[in-house]
Amino acid sequence: MALATADVVGILGDNLRLRGSVLPIPNRRAVHWTRGLELRRGGATVLYTGQMYQLVPYIERLVAAEQQLADSPLARFTGLGRRVNRIVNVSAFMGRPSRTERERSEEAPRRVVALLRGAGVEPGCLFEDDLYSGTLAYDLGLDELVAAHARRVQAVLRRHGVRTAITIDPHTTHMLRTIYPTLLDGWDVDVRSYLEVLAGALAPADALTAAPYASPPPAPVSGSGAAAVALHDSCVYARHEGVVEEPRRLLAAAGVAVLEPEQAGKFTWCCGGPAEALFPERALATAQQRVAQLRAVSSECVTMCPLCLVNLSKAADGAVRFRDIAEVLLDARGDR
Repeated sequence: MALATADVVGILGDNLRLRGSVLPIPNRRAVHWTRGLELRRGGATVLYTGQMYQLVPYIERLVAAEQQLADSPLARFTGLGRRVNRIVNVSAFMGRPSRTERERSEEAPRRVVALLRGAGVEPGCLFEDDLYSGTLAYDLGLDELVAAHARRVQAVLRRHGVRTAITIDPHTTHMLRTIYPTLLDGWDVDVRSYLEVLAGALAPADALTAAPYASPPPAPVSGSGAAAVALHDSCVYARHEGVVEEPRRLLAAAGVAVLEPEQAGKFTWCCGGPAEALFPERALATAQQRVAQLRAVSSECVTMCPLCLVNLSKAADGAVRFRDIAEVLLDARGDR
């Protein structure tokens, strides 16, 4: 028995309105990744995570709990669950990730800081004011709630004097750069993906080493020591934000050959992630199709989105290794 979609969407919307995120997590967990990094608070340029990477293990546990609930007699009581959730955050009790899962989700923003510092960029951080962007609620059509939340984000950024926000995932990039200007009066924040920032910092010689994505480089000769990976483009980056060449240039400059799967660049295939919370079986089928396309090219694959990383990894079931591009770039540089 499937859960009532209207109630699930309602719970997510209520959470955004009441608690600032479709899936609220404690502030101490959202900012735990900053430990030991000595990031300054606020400033004209900040790293803005939108909590996406930190949310992934909670989303996965919640989806698993939803699937278990759908197979039980309790599935008929989602309406009651929504009413209770308005008083108590029910999602906090439906799935708590392990410490290992939480720490793994914190690695991406830490790696991005290391990469930016290596490029001579020292961003500030908003810590507990690094708010969720509202992306899933926007995808679900909760426009009024998203607009109200966007105003909260705008007020926070203004209070901290932020002029440039460096984002670390495609969904937060899309919301802040493309959607917020349509919802807000006076939105004047310059929003850049960290991939764009890093690519812009490449030396001219490095910037010219990557071939266009339509013309993939050949596989490296066995024993040459060169790395080769299949690159999975984020739908949001490639189709909406024009971030296609940057990851290829960065990987090429790092000595990593990019092997292009069927449907690459702006024609990339979805990972299924955005549909997982409501339609997990459909999302899995979509991810499995993409895994097959990538596996035909290489068993080593690179992603640039937390949802892509977790959904494709799950669908691959060990047949393909997926890694976030920040990890690959640091490894190529010799940082662990």
